[in-house]
Amino acid sequence: MQEEIDLYYEDANESMEKAMAHMQRELSKVRTGKASPAMFDSLLVDYYGSPTPLKQVASIGAQDARTLTIQPWEKGMLAPIEQSIFAANLGVTPQNDGQIIRVVMPMLTEERRRDLVKQVKKLGEEAKVNIRNSRRDLMEILKKAVKDGYPEDLGKREEDKAQKLTDNFTQKVDEMLEAKEKDIMKV
Repeated sequence: MQEEIDLYYEDANESMEKAMAHMQRELSKVRTGKASPAMFDSLLVDYYGSPTPLKQVASIGAQDARTLTIQPWEKGMLAPIEQSIFAANLGVTPQNDGQIIRVVMPMLTEERRRDLVKQVKKLGEEAKVNIRNSRRDLMEILKKAVKDGYPEDLGKREEDKAQKLTDNFTQKVDEMLEAKEKDIMKV
């Protein structure tokens, strides 16, 4: 029975790690005033009638701290890339020179920075909810195991172990949020 509990514990750990990884991906999309190619990771471009990720039809690079360059593999893709950037409503205006597209990141206002911090906190709360859900599932399994004959003191020890795991992941989420918030609020 201990082997089963260890497997459930590993599943919960893996689920919590996935929640963290998802939050990290989402945080990388939140712009902080610096040019980051990650803000275009989820952008889809109409490539001959099918929606295709931007990074599959062009290379994206940072020219300087506030400018990104998008170099399409085919010149005919300039207009569709430009249209998809406008449609994504990212708060940036692409500049097409016939060869490449430049995207200059505007300076963030204080109000916009606060909005971004709220957005980041919401992402953090979603991650914490997912982590707590994993803990809840594991606790239910542990309580069921105790009912089915697993020693009560060992069950309590496993519950404490699950709580420590949850606290550890929650602390990591808080640390990531704090770092991102500082990054956003830095002028």
